[in-house]
Parts: sequence; C-alpha cells; structure tokens
Amino acid sequence: MSSLTPAHAGIHSGDLERDARQVNADDHDVAPGDIAVGVVIGRSSEYFDFFVFGIACALVFPQLFFPFVDGLQGTLYAFAIFSLAFIARPIGTVLSMGIQRRYGRATKLTIALFLLGTSTAGIAFLPSYDAIGHWAIVLLAVLRIGQGLGTGGSWDGLPSLLSLNAPPSRRGWYAMLGQLGAPLGFVIASALFMYLYGSLSHEDFMSWGWRYPFYVAFAINVVALFARLRLVVTHEYERALEQRELEPTPAGELLRAQGYNIFIGAFAALASYALFHLVTVFPLSWIQLYSDQPVASFLGVQIVGGLLAAVAVIVSGWLADRFGRRNTLGTLAALIGLFSLVAPVLLKSTEGQDIFILIGFVLLGLSYGQASGTVTSNFSARYRYTGAALTSDFAWLVGAAFAPLVALGLSAHFGLAFLGVYLASGAICTLVALYINKTLESSKD
Repeated sequence: MSSLTPAHAGIHSGDLERDARQVNADDHDVAPGDIAVGVVIGRSSEYFDFFVFGIACALVFPQLFFPFVDGLQGTLYAFAIFSLAFIARPIGTVLSMGIQRRYGRATKLTIALFLLGTSTAGIAFLPSYDAIGHWAIVLLAVLRIGQGLGTGGSWDGLPSLLSLNAPPSRRGWYAMLGQLGAPLGFVIASALFMYLYGSLSHEDFMSWGWRYPFYVAFAINVVALFARLRLVVTHEYERALEQRELEPTPAGELLRAQGYNIFIGAFAALASYALFHLVTVFPLSWIQLYSDQPVASFLGVQIVGGLLAAVAVIVSGWLADRFGRRNTLGTLAALIGLFSLVAPVLLKSTEGQDIFILIGFVLLGLSYGQASGTVTSNFSARYRYTGAALTSDFAWLVGAAFAPLVALGLSAHFGLAFLGVYLASGAICTLVALYINKTLESSKD
C-alpha cells in the first residue's frame, strides 16, 4: 500500500489518466458530422462577439466614447480599438497552450470562453465618456483586449481533427463547415442591431438599446462552451486528438522548426481576410458618415449578403473537392482583385452600395470557405495543433485587424480609389503566397 501514496500517484497521474481514457474509450471512429456541429457552434459564437463589437464601432462608439472629436475621427479611434483584439489573439493562443499543457484542454477552453463572454458582456455595462471621461475609453480597450485573449485561447483543435478525419475526396467540403460560423455570427449580430436600431428612438438606442446584443453574447458563449466541452472531454475525442498528435507544443519550438508555414499561411488567405471587414464593418461606417441610405435598411442588405455568403461557403466545399483547395483559393483571389477595380465606383451610389455588398459577400463566402487549412496541412503532426491556431491568428492580424481603420482613413482623406488599391494588394499577396507554398511543396517531392 505504501507504493500508492498520493505523492507517488501524482507523479504518474498523466500516464494513469491517459491509460484510463484508452481503456474506457470505445472502438468506433470519431464521426466527422459530430465534430462539424461543435465546430460550427463554437465559431458562430466567437464571430457573433466580434461582429457585435464591429457594428457598434460604426454606429455607437464614436458618439458614446469619442464625443470630443468629429464623426470620422471618432470612428477611426473606434476602429483602432477594434484592432486590439487581433493583436491580442496570438498572445492568448500562446498563453492558453501553456494552460492546456498543465491543466488540460477542458480547463483551457472554459477559461477562454468565460473570458470572451465576460469581456463582451462587460462592454454592455460601460459608462460613456460624458460620465467618467477617458476612463471609459481605457475600459473599452481593456475589454476588447480581453475578447482577443479569449478568442485566441478558445482553439480546441476540432477543425484540424475534422479535416484529418474527413474522407480524402471530401476535405474541401468538411473544411468549409467551420467557416460557416462567420456568416451565421454576422447575420445574428446584424439582425439584432437592425431590429433595435429600427424599433427604438435614437435616444433609447444610444442609451440602452445598443447594449442588448452584448448581453446576449454571454448566453451564446455558455451554450457554445457546453456544446464544445461535450466533445473535447469525452474519452473518444480525447483519444482521437491524441492519436492525431493534436496537442500543444511550445510556440518557440514551433517557430524555430516550421515558423515559415505560419508566415505563408497568414498571407495565403490575405485576400479573403482583407475582404472580410471591407464588406461587413467598413461599409456600415461609410454609410453612417457619407450616405443618405437608412442604416436599418442597409443592415437588411448586409443580412441578405450574409445569407448569400453562407451559401457561397457551402459551394466552396464542392468547388475545392472538384478543382483543389489551392486552385479554388487562387482563383477567388484573382476575382477579388478584379472586384477591387469596380468597388470604388459601386460605393459612390445607393444602388451601387447594395451591389457592392451582395457581390462582395458572395466572393467572401467562396474564398473564406477554403481560407482555413489550405496551408496548415503543411505542418507536421507534432506542430499542427499549435501551428493551425497561430496561422489563423496571424492571418486575422495581417489581413483583417486594420482593414476598417485603413480603408476608412484612406477613403475619407484620399478617395475611394484607395479602397480598391488596398483590396488589390491583398489579392496579390495571396497569389504570391500560394505560389511560394506550391514551390516549397514541389521541392520536397
């Protein structure tokens, strides 16, 4: 009995836990459909949180937190705070990987989603600048950083497991399932704001109406947490993740061994990520500042666009399986480059603005549907879990974090033509990164 003292047992607790999982796990394979449900629910909740903040940056925050400057400058300040979450995301990923190595995946995921949900809900309670001065801005920035840290920590490995467990001929189809969270999250967030903005007086909306979507975010995150924990803590899924070596590795080791894959992956999806906020967040700010089109009706157009994007994401899976994921992403980058030539013209009229949204969302769905995983498959098994997470983080940072800020600043001061230049540069970067990736793969053969 002396050999079973608590101290001695603690030394081998990791081995015992792993053996127990293997003994109790059943023998059937993990079903890709079950993984897909967890992925879609998880991603939808994260995107909802981010879109609620992005929409508020255009409609609420300039007046509430930056009343001491004009509308344009206030919106630019709001978009600067918007970018903070994307800067914090890779930091959150690195910190959470350490937590997972020490305390487990379930603990890490619970902490991350609690941080994300409380940061988002906390924004609903913020007093305005008129009430507490610059402290309101500081608190908004802190909570936005909390959103970024929480999102970075919420990586559960399920998209990678989904891709690895999918039939080889259907990997494009299964890769797009996780991307469906983006249009779904956007549609829900936009619908809430459209209803509140259209139903309430301006005074009521600015006083309390805008806060409601931030309250809702916490409830959505609780649902998402239980949906994902239901998968990641079961013996079956733990075993599947371990067999695929989907476990965290130190970021420094990853960067030394295969850091170039993170760099290539971030730029390979740049066209899609740049377009992402140029059809969701930026146009709303432009309409608010420079157009006579009612905000509520424009949100309605964006909701239609979001639904079209969801359909396009699904179509992207079929295209990728038929023509190849890299060919699909490259073709869509070229089409986004062509779209950048007409985008400035479309934004100059009310009818053109609606066309810009609808076409832009279709292109976004087709390209974003395959933007994840095209390059992360290059990571060796040992580094795929952390590599996929950091590649996504840096793709958002490079492609999307500053897109609304840069696009609005350039367009307002130098003309909408610079919006086209910005979008075209993203398309060129994607094509170059895909070419480099293809060259590196050919050199290994």
